[in-house]
Amino acid sequence: MDRQSDQPSSSTGCSMANGLQGKAPESLDKSIPLSANTNPAFNKFILYENKLRFYIVASNASDSRHRIIKVDRTLQGDLAVVEDDTDYSGKQMSNMLKMLEDGNKGSGGLGKPRVIFGIAGFIKFTAGWYMIVLSKRSVVALLGGYYLYHCENTEMIPVPSNHKIERPAEEQRLVNTFKQVDMSKNFYFSYSYDITSTLQNNLTKPERFNATRWPFNDRYVWNFHMIAGPFKDSPPGIHRPWLLPLIHGHVDQAKLTVLGRVVFVTLIARRSRHYAGARYLTRGVNEEGNVANEVETEQIVSEALTTPFYFPPARPSTGERQRRPSPHYTSYVQYRGSIPIYWTQETTSMTPRPPIEISVVDPFFVAASRHFDDLFARYGTPITVLNLIKRREPQPRESKLLEEYTQCVKYLNQFLPDECKIVYRDWDMSRAYKEKTQDVISYLEDIAEVSIQMTGFFHSGPEPLAHCLHNGNFEEDVNRRRSILLQNGVCRTNCVDCLDRTNAAQFVFGKRALGHQLYALGIVASPNLSFDSDAVNMLTEMYHDHGDTIALQYTGSALVNRVETYRRMPHWNSHSRDIIENIRRFYANSLLDADKQAAINLFLGVTAERSLVHPPKRGQYQQWFQKQHLQILYEVTECSSALRDFVSIRGDFWSEYYRPLLFTSLGKHFAYSMNSTLKLPGKTMKDIAYSPFLPHSTHSVHHPRLMAGVRRWIGTYPSSQHGFPKKTLGSKQDVLKSDIPSSDDPRSSAALAKRLLHPDVPVEEQTEYLKYVDQCYALLDACNDEAEPEDKEMYERFVGKSKGIVEESNSADVYVTYCETMLVTEDIGICGEDLVATYTQWLG
Repeated sequence: MDRQSDQPSSSTGCSMANGLQGKAPESLDKSIPLSANTNPAFNKFILYENKLRFYIVASNASDSRHRIIKVDRTLQGDLAVVEDDTDYSGKQMSNMLKMLEDGNKGSGGLGKPRVIFGIAGFIKFTAGWYMIVLSKRSVVALLGGYYLYHCENTEMIPVPSNHKIERPAEEQRLVNTFKQVDMSKNFYFSYSYDITSTLQNNLTKPERFNATRWPFNDRYVWNFHMIAGPFKDSPPGIHRPWLLPLIHGHVDQAKLTVLGRVVFVTLIARRSRHYAGARYLTRGVNEEGNVANEVETEQIVSEALTTPFYFPPARPSTGERQRRPSPHYTSYVQYRGSIPIYWTQETTSMTPRPPIEISVVDPFFVAASRHFDDLFARYGTPITVLNLIKRREPQPRESKLLEEYTQCVKYLNQFLPDECKIVYRDWDMSRAYKEKTQDVISYLEDIAEVSIQMTGFFHSGPEPLAHCLHNGNFEEDVNRRRSILLQNGVCRTNCVDCLDRTNAAQFVFGKRALGHQLYALGIVASPNLSFDSDAVNMLTEMYHDHGDTIALQYTGSALVNRVETYRRMPHWNSHSRDIIENIRRFYANSLLDADKQAAINLFLGVTAERSLVHPPKRGQYQQWFQKQHLQILYEVTECSSALRDFVSIRGDFWSEYYRPLLFTSLGKHFAYSMNSTLKLPGKTMKDIAYSPFLPHSTHSVHHPRLMAGVRRWIGTYPSSQHGFPKKTLGSKQDVLKSDIPSSDDPRSSAALAKRLLHPDVPVEEQTEYLKYVDQCYALLDACNDEAEPEDKEMYERFVGKSKGIVEESNSADVYVTYCETMLVTEDIGICGEDLVATYTQWLG
């Protein structure tokens, strides 16, 4: 994954501080009124520090709006944050800083300015508060002109200037535990795009989501505990410049080049902060209905015809110019999470696979009902469940969960309406792979197609007219979809760990969704994509990185079984790699999980004592769901109106994307340096003329004819139509016996020596060889009565010349006749009526 890193320097800080004294430029976006940009994105932060206070100045990309926040450093136990909600211009902020400089001369002035990239929050252990600031970032993705950043480095700055610690050993222990959650890995944020929510929710947010207190989805905000403390009493909207919600998961983006057309494929994984932790210490579900290893995966496919989420407004003769939503954005959302029942795995014994125990048997499945009701509220209906755990085992482990999970879904479904029932499907994926009697990938593709047809996916525009042009039937234009497409419902995939099998299944779902997304954009003529093409290979690598990251966060090791494993085409070193990853996973789970769980709990603000102030609300056993959650979550009419409102208001991408106040090279732009299909191994710029959807040429499995003769001498069995020997299934003893060739076996040494000493050519081969030798004589002996006499005479004459047979008398007579015809008369002419015919005959 290519990243463009931003790291502050001293010169950068001085230039930004001096830039505040200049005149603020006018708004570069003239297509909307200035009042629409009342909440611009602040992506520049300057920290001033003295002994009494922190002053933090936030500015937008164009340096036209600034805000300031003050943090008191004189208090030891309390955190005093004063926020000024006034927007200042460049000149006003310059005057403000000058006044603060004069007012703080007694404490050393404002101090040296320092550039930071945002505030991640505030944290307190046993003594004073710490401020977490982002000191380094890198660009990882681009959506609608808004950048998505990866947090490269953070710093903990003590807030009190005179930090008195009563228990220094305990304070240092907690600080070290907090730092075990490495914020420089897999933490992502954005200044202007809500990375905590899906693309469909951001562009077409329903009314029920607008009633939330926070301007983001706090389920996936891992620094929520650090920003909720100092800002929990402030009204929503005022603290937006300072809140940088960080998600923990994975973000990747690559570029698909289709005959000159550029398509961005973005993969975003959001890990839930609820019931998060290590592998064996967080299993199943808790009382609130939150499951372990909960990850939301969003696959966004967009065509980069225009940078923003809208088309430029048309120029009508009269009336107001209105932006048009860009129809080139699609997204598909998947979900993974542990089985929502109470089950545990004890790690006291040093066993690679601890036994699975169902800790609490709940006949009414209260926790699972809360979990599925929350899924209804977040994604709508229907909910598709794909359960990939094992069905039959010598020692029952996963099969215990299969029976309990099946009974859980059956119980919950009996109270749901028919159109809202949970679609449950269990399939032993591991057994299907080991038996080698099923095509695992093809079976998953069939399930994925059914699920996508049920839930749909998001498309920000109507069906393209190119579909009618491809089919050549213009009458279909009447039935063409002319509205946006929405996703209602989600597919919930799980195995026992929600890692290897789940990631392979989600890749197949993503591959199938990619075909539908490209088809909706009018890029391909069919949603069926071939394996081993550049597009699918690129998606495979993206899901490999996605799965490895999720596995490292949950277990401490990468994936063991990858997509190639279930396609039965593993790499030559895959077996040794799997062994190493299993050892790493066993070591991490046995020795490091306890410290890892303590660090995550401290980071998220989870205490050991469970609070009884707000216990979970107990619902009814039959009506375990809320009726409003079963209604259609995303309606076309409402979402279309919300999409038009969104593109008419949000136009603040220009300054952040192009940075007109800085001299930048297009070659260093993120869109140019992004990974693409043209950067795959062995690719050149000549490959831009080839489609990335065509499968690569593969070697034929049919053996050449020469090998048939070799097989005849070594006595192998005849090949099948696919070029491989036919295999028969037998018992293990039969297989062991077959390894020792008998004397009658044509593969034995005795049989081979006998054939070499007494070679025997079968009658069929002799007949075939004679036919080959005599094929020319058969032509000579063929009947020639049908030939014309002139043709026959000419043929015999040419055959005779080729053999050296020449008629001397005939040749002399012809020559004498020719000489007589060449006599010159008195008028110097040439006589003879048959001159040409005679000359031709002589030449012959």
